[in-house]
Amino acid sequence: MPDINIKLITADQAMKMLCDRHAKRNERFPELITPGSYILPDYYLTRKREAFKIRRHTFLKKKSRSYVAFDSENGQTLWLRNFNSLSEAMFWLNTGLKPADSDSNNSFAKWKENHADEINTLKDQLRALSKPKKKDITKATKAKVK
Repeated sequence: MPDINIKLITADQAMKMLCDRHAKRNERFPELITPGSYILPDYYLTRKREAFKIRRHTFLKKKSRSYVAFDSENGQTLWLRNFNSLSEAMFWLNTGLKPADSDSNNSFAKWKENHADEINTLKDQLRALSKPKKKDITKATKAKVK
């Protein structure tokens, strides 16, 4: 069973990826700066069409327990998708299927059982990222109370 190579990123890194995608949109053979599979926690993508629906603008908005999956494995195209759970985002990045899709070889439940260790390690990384923020908030509130 191969390891899943998915990394957690910050909002700043995600914005750089979106800007890179936008800058290289008209190139014949674009090469993205950061190819790979990434997940941005606590955000979701919104798209707004303006100028007679010709231009489409992509925005990242903060939302807890929401995940944006970025897939640029081929190095030329950046695919983006919103998910409600971390395991669903990992499933899409690994197989290219949505959890509701039916495939005779892959189902979400089987995949989740087979990759439980990878899911748990990514969840642990996510918890480790959020702990320093919580500590800073509690220190700041204690300082204000004194």
